Amino acid sequence: MKISSKEYQRFSKQIILKKIGVVGQQKLKSAKVLVLGMGGLGCPLSIYLASLGIGTIGIVDDDKVELSNLNRQIIYNVNDIGKYKVDVAKNKIKLINKNTIIKSHKIRLNINNIEKLIKNFDIICDGTDNFKTRLLVNDHSLKHKKILISAAVSGFDGHIFKFNFKKKTPCYRCFLPEIPEQDNNCEAEGVIPTITGIMGTLQANEVVNSILNFNSKMEKKMIIFNSIKMNFRTINLSKNKNCSNKCLK
Repeated sequence: MKISSKEYQRFSKQIILKKIGVVGQQKLKSAKVLVLGMGGLGCPLSIYLASLGIGTIGIVDDDKVELSNLNRQIIYNVNDIGKYKVDVAKNKIKLINKNTIIKSHKIRLNINNIEKLIKNFDIICDGTDNFKTRLLVNDHSLKHKKILISAAVSGFDGHIFKFNFKKKTPCYRCFLPEIPEQDNNCEAEGVIPTITGIMGTLQANEVVNSILNFNSKMEKKMIIFNSIKMNFRTINLSKNKNCSNKCLK
């Protein structure tokens, strides 16, 4: 995919990086990334994807903007309250990069629509807020051999992991085989807004690493960030022989 002279100027600070260059920028422009959930994670994630020059961004959410969203969902403001998140987000992302194709889906993700949603995207970014949906996304990303980059936040902590299901790798069910009785999300536990920005930005960063084939060594591990102690710790993930999925085959 060609880069225009205006795009070359716009993304010049990326292009001069030896590891990116014009070829790398063309890869970013050709990429198709799906963002599931336009909340605290999806907002910074989609902003940075557009700023990077990602060619096609899909956004999925069926919620409307509420006052309680505004402390962390940075795309929206008080004038957007009562409006559908994907409608507001689409317009504001286009203001960041008018050349980015935005495919918005005003729906709640479920077993009946997930395959149609993910089939035309290379990378799936999960920013949903419940275990049931995360396991659903995991199962179908595995089935269709997608790259899955997932993040979650609670309180002052956030975690991120990546599975490249084009390769043999453990999946989310390997360490979370069943849905917990209680979701650890911002509705139940509360959240500081800076952590959603940090984790959404890390998701965007891992999207770039995946598109440009940078070896971030994110596969087969989870990174947990504590915003009070300002430290990262890593948990290695391994295949579970009792996993109900087919990741072992």
